[in-house]
Amino acid sequence: MYRPNGNFLRRFLKRSFCSAENIDSKVQIFDRHLKRKQRDRAAWLLNRKDSLVNTVADNLVDRLEDVKKTFPSALCLGGSMEAIRRSIRGRGGIEKLIMMDSSYDMVKLCKDAEKDLSSDNIETSFMVADEEYLPIKESSVDLVISCLGLHWTNDLPGAMIQSRLALKPDGLFLAAIFGGETLKLLRIACTIAHMEREGGVSPRVSPLAQVRDAGNLLTRAGFTLPGVDVDEYQVRYNSALELIEHLRAMGESNALVNRIKFLKRDTALATAAVYESMFAAEDGSIPATFQVIYMTGWREHESQQKAKRRGSATVSFKDIQKEFGGQTT
Repeated sequence: MYRPNGNFLRRFLKRSFCSAENIDSKVQIFDRHLKRKQRDRAAWLLNRKDSLVNTVADNLVDRLEDVKKTFPSALCLGGSMEAIRRSIRGRGGIEKLIMMDSSYDMVKLCKDAEKDLSSDNIETSFMVADEEYLPIKESSVDLVISCLGLHWTNDLPGAMIQSRLALKPDGLFLAAIFGGETLKLLRIACTIAHMEREGGVSPRVSPLAQVRDAGNLLTRAGFTLPGVDVDEYQVRYNSALELIEHLRAMGESNALVNRIKFLKRDTALATAAVYESMFAAEDGSIPATFQVIYMTGWREHESQQKAKRRGSATVSFKDIQKEFGGQTT
């Protein structure tokens, strides 16, 4: 496994994307060092039968079935890598696969699991690196895929731009991120509990992208033929504490820079009590909704479809309405 050091990343970024001064001056929303530690822990807590993670990974990889072309070389970025690796078998014509994560333990987990997948003839390599600073040669892969990882980057458009640059012309970018409606009930319970026990509100759940922003993100990153769709998954738990443990096992614990370092025990118990009293189902289970935004984009290529010039239409909407018997307004 390759683990680039900080000096390499700084030189790479200075040469390829932006100056080190610009990197240091960026607004930091998430503590990336803490997120690496959380993902190290998640590698030990990971449940390979997690239905939410496996469903999202399968739905993301399913998009390769809608494309006629093949993708001989692919890069898998962070998030639910192990689920993607299992789901990607036999799809997309992938021959070489790079699996990359900022967590050494998560990469090691995937490497150890590779022996169970050796029969699919995909040449797999492993890399420890940060999604915010991709040490990948420009125009070197046919596919970049990220499942439930990019929503923890401080500069999501920048990470997507780097992904586009890593793609060959007519290469495909596939990503799934949690959307803004994720864990809405938990946010409400956290707010009420903090106001009741501490007299104010502090951020406990990560800010997430809204669906309306996803298309703009793809366009801003320079992708062509952008596509966005959304699914919502409801998971039921025996208690609010079981929900929190599931988030820990997915590496989705709070990593905000401005978080309260230590959550008071009374506030945590109050959050669980509020959640269960306000939102528990009749059978006593605790529902939680996860909104997943799926994004698709391509690196520009001359063979791709292009929008017609404005005003080039030869048939008006009025003519279409007359043809089909519609009424004009």
